[in-house]
Order: sequence, then structure tokens, then C-alpha cells
Amino acid sequence: MVTRRRVLATGLTTVAAAAGTTAALRPMLTATSGSAAVIADDKAAAVGRPDQEGRPHQHGVGAEGATPPLFDEVYRDRRIQGFPSDTEEGVDLYIDGRPLELMRRVDGSWISVANHFQPYLTPLATARGAVDVIGRADLSMDSGHHH
Repeated sequence: MVTRRRVLATGLTTVAAAAGTTAALRPMLTATSGSAAVIADDKAAAVGRPDQEGRPHQHGVGAEGATPPLFDEVYRDRRIQGFPSDTEEGVDLYIDGRPLELMRRVDGSWISVANHFQPYLTPLATARGAVDVIGRADLSMDSGHHH
């Protein structure tokens, strides 16, 4: 039997659960992907997107078509680059000039094809995690989605 007390109790429980979930997810949902990223120095040479063979295009500062990276670093002897993108994820990742597929999860964290089971807070952390997983192996040049 549906009573007024049961309806109110269910409603309050639902509100409490939603509020708790919001409070728990707030840090991840409000974090920006650029907060932990290493921003390229304006005085350094800007590096463009890699070409079809995975070789990075080298552009000088101010060169036409140069896309400055969101981050560009060497981690465990692997070059990690992230560029702004028009994709749903908003960033393209490259490890040694080869594309790394990146996916944004509903909770705001990131995963890569190198490790679907470990979420990270930023694209840079995701790329570092991928380097940890793949070691010295090369990524495939095929960057198609397989889902």
C-alpha cells in the first residue's frame, strides 16, 4: 500500500543520495584537463600535429599552421604531446608521434586504449599511465575507434 509517509521517505532518500553523489563527484567534474598539464613555453619552438607517418611537424614560433601543444614532455624516454582538438574529448594525444586513443568517462575522468581499467584525472596523467603500461612497445599507427 502506498502511503504518504512512504512517498515522503522515498523522496527524501532520493534527494540525499543525489546530494551525496554530487558532493563526491564535484572535484572530478569541476577539474579542468589543463590544470595539471605542462603548458608549452611561448619562447620554445611550437610543435604541430604529427603527419600521417607519425613524424611530428616542426614549426617555428609564429609559423603559419603551427598548433601549440597543450603539453609536450618526455616521460620515461617517451615523448608525450597533447593538442587541442575538435573531437568530443577535446584533446589529441600522441606518444612518440603516434596517436593514443583517449576517452572521457561520464564521471569526468579519462581512460586510454592502453588501459581501459584505470581512470585518470587529466589527459596528461592518462598518457603517462599509458607509457607505464606499454613500456617500450610502439603504438599502432591506426587510430580508428573499435567500440
